Amino acid sequence: MIDEQTDKPRSSFWKELPILLGVAILVAVLVRAFVLQTFFIPSPSMENTLKIDDRVLVNKLVYDFRSPHRGEVIVFKAPTAWSGNPDGEDFIKRVIGIPGDHVVCCDPEERLMINGKSLDEPYIFSLDGVRDKPADQEFDITVPEGRLWVMGDHRSASGDSLEHWQQSQQNITEATIPEDDVVGRAFTVFWPVNRATWLTVPDGFDGIPKP
Repeated sequence: MIDEQTDKPRSSFWKELPILLGVAILVAVLVRAFVLQTFFIPSPSMENTLKIDDRVLVNKLVYDFRSPHRGEVIVFKAPTAWSGNPDGEDFIKRVIGIPGDHVVCCDPEERLMINGKSLDEPYIFSLDGVRDKPADQEFDITVPEGRLWVMGDHRSASGDSLEHWQQSQQNITEATIPEDDVVGRAFTVFWPVNRATWLTVPDGFDGIPKP
């Protein structure tokens, strides 16, 4: 004899399983589209903060409520002139200047200056005690409204705002990226496990005056 009381729950579970799987897939798709996404690092432009093949988590929601802050590591849709790819390509860099910022290279100690304050950048790439310069030439720019000046931590290996400022004969629009093209903020390295860390804003950005 079949025990109807035990058969009903089993039957109900198998009927509901496709619905549960569908809901789980839908939630995962929505989270990836609107909240969180993983990105892998394809180049050395952010070493040693981020190494090739590191995986990072990106918060895609945060900039719906505020603008990017100086010092944050962001993922953005690179301009075609930057990537050479008309289909679009995601880049990852650090925000150095926000709209209105006056960014200058360099002070007497070879540090970038933002709105008159020198910026200490301990994250800049170094190898065997030899550290990249903050910039490979002097510059003096003001970031346009609605745009960002971004640079890689591995300054000598980064196709960033400074490189495109140089290549465009100092065209500040071509050297900066629109805020609207920012995908989100990279906030943690989660893989490989031995490199897992939070990507916090360095202390050097504290106290920089408003434009």
